[in-house]
Amino acid sequence: MSEHLTILGIETSCDETAASVVRSGNGGAGDIASNVVFSQIEDHAPFGGVVPEIAARAHLDKIGPVIEQALAEANTSFEECDAIAVTSGPGLAGGLIVGTMTARAIAAVHGKPLIAVNHLEGHALTARLTDGVAFPYLLLLVSGGHTQILLVRGVGDYERWATTIDDALGEAFDKTAKLLGLPYPGGPQVERAARDGDPKAHAFPRPLKGRDTLDMSFSGLKTAVRKAAIEDGADTNDICASFQAAVADVLEDRIARAFNRFEDEYGHAGAVVVAGGVAANTMLRTQLQAVANRDGWQWIAPPMALCTDNAAMIAWAGLERLRAGLVEKDDDTIRPRWPLDPDAAERQPKSYGSGRKGAKA
Repeated sequence: MSEHLTILGIETSCDETAASVVRSGNGGAGDIASNVVFSQIEDHAPFGGVVPEIAARAHLDKIGPVIEQALAEANTSFEECDAIAVTSGPGLAGGLIVGTMTARAIAAVHGKPLIAVNHLEGHALTARLTDGVAFPYLLLLVSGGHTQILLVRGVGDYERWATTIDDALGEAFDKTAKLLGLPYPGGPQVERAARDGDPKAHAFPRPLKGRDTLDMSFSGLKTAVRKAAIEDGADTNDICASFQAAVADVLEDRIARAFNRFEDEYGHAGAVVVAGGVAANTMLRTQLQAVANRDGWQWIAPPMALCTDNAAMIAWAGLERLRAGLVEKDDDTIRPRWPLDPDAAERQPKSYGSGRKGAKA
């Protein structure tokens, strides 16, 4: 197989209709020839969240023009693509059907391989697209639907070390915004308000911080925010800043402990990648990068546009799968629930120390 591959990627798992053309050279990072994203934020804003039926109809209306634009910006055609990659899960069933059926039709008409991509794998491999990072590495995945720490051993080879036992972090941000009457989408609004607030104004809890596991929890923090919000004279900016500070402290503690586990297993520090929509939060990126620098780890955070949902990461994951021979024939079934590590639930939690050098449990 030629090392010079061109992949068309399609992403419709939630409320962005996206298409991208990505090319590879002789190994290393890839080249994003186009990356078109149509956001449905205005459609869902009146409801304070994503409405699946509205999302599916919008995908159906926009997917054709978005794909045409991606091909035009890349100055390429279906015939010049080596394969069609599409998000087949996890996500909203209606959107996944639109994207998968469109990709199946394109692949059939033009005689191209169809590559079903796990949306989470797209996030997991983005750092290889942008930075060419070598395996293995750690991934902190923080999005609206997922909050996980994973070991990325190779393409298709992932081990989940931690997850949230209740709310995903992006969900916690959105619920905090809703409690405070901030517009949708909530994450950017909370970050914006926090810039003018005092992070020490409220002594919010740091759930599971200091515990000898890697898992996370955010429902108790959300409850504390609700109580603060109904207090007389409560300042929204202070609440947002205090909430964000609590989240950062929890993530710092969890990722530092994950460093310990990685070093126990591999005998050296490595690279840590942060991905997902919440990874676009500047304050969280800064604080976590400081932890990585302190502990001698390489810190990799993809550009903001590649942290949120996009098709470039799907195209690249498809390219990596094609190059590795991991394309399953006729695998075009949608999977609204599709864990990267299907064995994760069977594993028992282990204890790991605070993450500071010489402080392993």
